[in-house]
Amino acid sequence: MCRNIKILFNFDPPATNDEIKNASIQFVRKLSGFYNPSKINEVAFNLAVEKITEDAQNLLQSLTTDAQPRDRAKEAERAHARAVKRFGIK
Repeated sequence: MCRNIKILFNFDPPATNDEIKNASIQFVRKLSGFYNPSKINEVAFNLAVEKITEDAQNLLQSLTTDAQPRDRAKEAERAHARAVKRFGIK
């Protein structure tokens, strides 16, 4: 759905509040079709971001797994390798 929204669960260190909020903003942008809402829609947009951020934090805190936490550096390397393969960038 939203390529810019990254998996935030099961990382060491855990996702930060900023990462969760940024994912929430991307989600609301996708749903609303607004990158920057007009003044008349700004309150509703920001309220949606706040609610989704809170729900996302609650979700991430309540999930459990037996899997080993993902390493951020390794995941970044994998993403870069996929980008090189897909787009031919270095």
